[in-house]
Amino acid sequence: MKFLNFFISVIVTISTILGVDIGYGRNPKKRTIDLSGYKQVWSDEFDGDSLNTDKWNDNQNVDTIHWGAVRKGGFWHKDLISVSDGALHIGVRYVDEKQAAEYGDDYKAGWYTGYVTTYNSNPDNKSEPDTFLRGYYETRCILPEGEGFWSAFWFMNKGVYNADSSGKDGTEIDVFESLNYRRDGKKTSDLVSINLHWDGYDEDHKHFHVGDFYPENPYKEFNTYGVEWTEDEYIFYINGHECARTDKGGVSENPECMLLSVEIAGDNGIASGRGDINLNTGNPEFIVDYVRVYQK
Repeated sequence: MKFLNFFISVIVTISTILGVDIGYGRNPKKRTIDLSGYKQVWSDEFDGDSLNTDKWNDNQNVDTIHWGAVRKGGFWHKDLISVSDGALHIGVRYVDEKQAAEYGDDYKAGWYTGYVTTYNSNPDNKSEPDTFLRGYYETRCILPEGEGFWSAFWFMNKGVYNADSSGKDGTEIDVFESLNYRRDGKKTSDLVSINLHWDGYDEDHKHFHVGDFYPENPYKEFNTYGVEWTEDEYIFYINGHECARTDKGGVSENPECMLLSVEIAGDNGIASGRGDINLNTGNPEFIVDYVRVYQK
């Protein structure tokens, strides 16, 4: 018991030095999100039978920020995006050469999935904002079950590329990433990761791993993932309970777009690493019940 207490004290000391409250991944202080003083200013409950393009851009081949058809070890295509039964569905499947050829010259045989973003969602309709600054942001979702799949709820803007040793002009805020599924049933299968990136993605790139956490059965059941973005820090929540907080890199002071995405581990459209993707069967999906935005 003395050793355990010593070990915990070391972890707390390290987390304090790094500027993050890791909460041992279990939120010992039982802090929950307090939305008093906030009001809901934006949401998508994904009702109906098609994506609301006044709120989301689903054109996978548009250079919205830094991507096109090829994304890491796979491809993004809008055919993998649908809305039904009150939810957004981003599917994952293998596409053969014949089908890929019908998509266009940028596409090859391989693993396909998709993303949606609020960035430049509809230039002809400015009734809804494309980007957001501060507030509380939450999604409720079921993660796509499979090795090599990488789903996420995150924020991005072009300021992330400014290599000025600060994330104040833009930080990639990964509210959660699911990149650790393991078919062999090890505990890592239920792990989600929270991360921050700034100063671009080349030699000046800065990355801070906020922590790893374990939602309840995330590949079978709905969980909520949220971030409270204030002037001073980011506070992360899972199912309404705080799991971490940090101001690492300097809190972004610029509006950013929201994204919901699935990626395939690998490079240049070739899947590799993080398990054997070819063992995956069925029709895995990233199922998103809602996205909600609250601001003061």
